Amino acid sequence: GENCERFLTERIRNHKVADVQLDEIWGYVQKKEGHKYGEEQDREDIGDAYTFIATERTTKLVLAWHLGKRNYENTETFIDKLRHATMKGERFQLCTDGFTPYPTAIATALHDRADYSQVVKVYSKKEEGRERYSPGDFVSVEKTPIFGEPDLKRATTSHIERQNGTLRQWCKRLTRLTYAFSKKWENLKAALALHLVYYNFCRVH
Repeated sequence: GENCERFLTERIRNHKVADVQLDEIWGYVQKKEGHKYGEEQDREDIGDAYTFIATERTTKLVLAWHLGKRNYENTETFIDKLRHATMKGERFQLCTDGFTPYPTAIATALHDRADYSQVVKVYSKKEEGRERYSPGDFVSVEKTPIFGEPDLKRATTSHIERQNGTLRQWCKRLTRLTYAFSKKWENLKAALALHLVYYNFCRVH
């Protein structure tokens, strides 16, 4: 797993891209966040584990990924990885959902190359239930330009959401409602790196 992670970092650098989409995929290690005992509340290696992932729309290449808690610090680390994966000065369309830390992190690291917009899909269920399991009925979609000159006609997160489905299907540690979840943070990280090397360099798209 460590070798695969290093291989991805070395090979996915300075790519010229056109349309990039970002998202976070929820999972957990050992136990869900709400099941942590009092002395476990400050432990970062158990509980909720989010896989941040960036994919290029047309090539389906996974440009960057990061495993961490869903907060600003991990978002910033993830966006910095995307900065190294993309080519400086070559502008591209960038789309995310409405996760609050994205605009600041992206403005800091990718202001010289990203035309950034947010795409927020509104469902009939509350975010908590939609995030964990099946979504409610689709109500509407809201597209908002954040900075640069994003083309809202091209703005979508559908491809990264499909990528999420592929990741859950192929990396069983992220399959919901099973006993296959990881018991150690390092094991989940290694499994993700192994899967993404296969996805980028072995699988025929």
